[in-house]
Amino acid sequence: MINELKKDAAERMGKCVASLKHEFKRMRTGRASTSLLEHIRVDFYGTESPLNQVANVTVEDSRTLCVTPWDKSMVPAIEKAIHKSDLGLTPNTAGAVIRLPLPPLTEERRRDFIKVAKGEAENARVAVRNVRRDVMTALKDLLKGKEISQDEERKAEEDVQKLTDKYVAEVDQVFAEKEKELLQV
Repeated sequence: MINELKKDAAERMGKCVASLKHEFKRMRTGRASTSLLEHIRVDFYGTESPLNQVANVTVEDSRTLCVTPWDKSMVPAIEKAIHKSDLGLTPNTAGAVIRLPLPPLTEERRRDFIKVAKGEAENARVAVRNVRRDVMTALKDLLKGKEISQDEERKAEEDVQKLTDKYVAEVDQVFAEKEKELLQV
């Protein structure tokens, strides 16, 4: 019973860290990456579809993304979706190919991204702590139901705290890497 709780906690805390990494992938740095456009959805004949399902997205060079729709009639809809996104990119269209030049980040914009990253990291830490709280509550319930002894509960709480510390440290490490990446010119 206790091992199942600890295993579940480790799995859920790992998902918190994975979610943070996914959020950080979407965050723009100085170089082009196809993951910047993953969250963009395009109106594809009345249905909201992810951009990568209606077009081919590639990196042309370190500062340019290239979007090639599979259907030429989709070019205006894709341009509209990119304009509406929070990326602040201006598409350049040449026939059926849409190029997205990434402007260099200013120092002020980099600091703003770091603030956003810090907030995301804090949210991940809170999520990890919430998992810990849930497990601690479950352990207390087991103790009340006399399914485990006080010694077993105390040992399990120590293990869960160690697990929490490990994943919080991992969140801090992921944030430090992203901060370093954002500050790199």
